[in-house]
Amino acid sequence: MIHYTLRCKKDHAFEGWFRDSAAFEVEVAAKRLSCPTCNSKAIERAPMAPAVARSGEKRAAAKDPKAMRTMLLAMRKQIEATHDYVGPAFAEEARKIHYGEAEERGIYGETSAEEAAALAEEGVPVASVPWIERGDA
Repeated sequence: MIHYTLRCKKDHAFEGWFRDSAAFEVEVAAKRLSCPTCNSKAIERAPMAPAVARSGEKRAAAKDPKAMRTMLLAMRKQIEATHDYVGPAFAEEARKIHYGEAEERGIYGETSAEEAAALAEEGVPVASVPWIERGDA
C-alpha cells in the first residue's frame, strides 16, 4: 500500500491509500476519487516529503505494533469516510459499477479470496485491505 496526501482544485487536502502509484493514476483518470469536503473530482497528489530514514534508522511502523495499528486505523477511517459500505454484496456491487450498471463510486465490504481473484481476472479494480477492529488491542 502507498499513502498519498491529495489535494482538490479548491485546495482541500486529504489522504488516500492505494495499492501502488499505478492504481492511483487509474483512479484519477477514471474520476473515481472525490474530495471529502467539496466532492470535487479534480484531484492531484500534493507535494510530500519523502520518508527517508536517517543512517542506521529502521522504519518504525515495521517493527512497532502500536505504530502499525495506528496506521491501519487511519487507513480504515479514510476508507470509511470516502467509500460506501456494501457489506457482503461487495463482489456483486463491484461488478455492477465496473460494467456501468450502478453509480461509479468507491465501495468497501467483504468477499472471499476466490471472489476477489475472480473480480481481478475480469478487470474489476479490487484490493484487499487489512481491516482491524477499533478499540484497545
